[in-house]
Amino acid sequence: MTALTVPGAVVERARATAREVAAMGGSDVDARVLLTGRAALLDLPGPGRISAGGATRMLRGPDGWCALTLSRPDDVDTVPALVDADSVEDPWGAVARRVRETGVVAFAQRARLLGLPVGVHGEAEPGPPVVTRLGEPGAGPPADTLIVDLSSMWAGPLCASLLAGAGATVVKVESVSRPDGTRAGPRSFFDWVNGGKLSYCADFAHPAGLRALLAAADIVIESSRPQALVRRGLGPHQVPARPGRVWLRITGHGVDGPRADWVAFGDDAAVAGGLTCGAADAPQFCGDAIADPLTGLHAAHAVLTSRRRGGGELVDIAMAAVAAGYAPLARAGGVEPAVAPSVSRTAAELGADNDAVDRIVARRLAGAC
Repeated sequence: MTALTVPGAVVERARATAREVAAMGGSDVDARVLLTGRAALLDLPGPGRISAGGATRMLRGPDGWCALTLSRPDDVDTVPALVDADSVEDPWGAVARRVRETGVVAFAQRARLLGLPVGVHGEAEPGPPVVTRLGEPGAGPPADTLIVDLSSMWAGPLCASLLAGAGATVVKVESVSRPDGTRAGPRSFFDWVNGGKLSYCADFAHPAGLRALLAAADIVIESSRPQALVRRGLGPHQVPARPGRVWLRITGHGVDGPRADWVAFGDDAAVAGGLTCGAADAPQFCGDAIADPLTGLHAAHAVLTSRRRGGGELVDIAMAAVAAGYAPLARAGGVEPAVAPSVSRTAAELGADNDAVDRIVARRLAGAC
């Protein structure tokens, strides 16, 4: 099994960003640990045309390359509709044939109509986070900050952990029907990105408690589709205002136009950004879902930068755009091996801290802190 490595130039640029995050009050961590920590913890192999985690594959068509992720049972169940078949015995074989027949652009269009995560190689442009005014400025000291983490998987939870460096309180929100998907995976990874957070179990069908929590928050992190919270009356412009609040939205491909509904995971988002290794005409995956940790790092930087301006802002950051910013560095020469993080804190069980969180919310909304 080939050990996983990451391009040295990618690590060096990420290190520079990590130093800035630490200087602004975020956690002080080595970027190489952020980019390779999961692979080292789980002993994942170096990727080729199959991602390190195994759920994403690089596929070639007459018009280029794309990457499709089939990480969820529902995604696999969608393959017959994707390839116009009544049933499929070999999902990946059927998908590869379909890409060769239709080309990657047409294939990606159909996959996205079915809600599948796919990235066409190099389709995304690099770009900074998009910042718009949300409310009045007035961010308080970092130690008094309440962060509500509505995100799941890797990029958002990592961002929340990095923001906790100055003593902020982080509340991880999940529901019984839709817990963070990484809870079902290896515990070491879940503990790494969620250890030290308070766990709050919310009922999205009756969200009064969650609405109060969001009203009390100084920083909100979400990674759902842009309209998912809005439909429940929990969008950034629907929650009662709080001076200095920074609302961070992490998406796969942005919030404008049809791209707002495109689903993405770390490996296919990296391919969309052109962040791949190997020959330019025969790309391979780079690192382990690398768009996830890179986005988590840059999202933390964007939030802390907003807080320095006084907050009161909505910050949108797209994984594919972050990956595209690193794409020119992937073949700059030199690699760094994976290194495991030190996992010293255990993540709380789902809903273990509901009472404590409710007390915090009551105090904050009453103006006690």
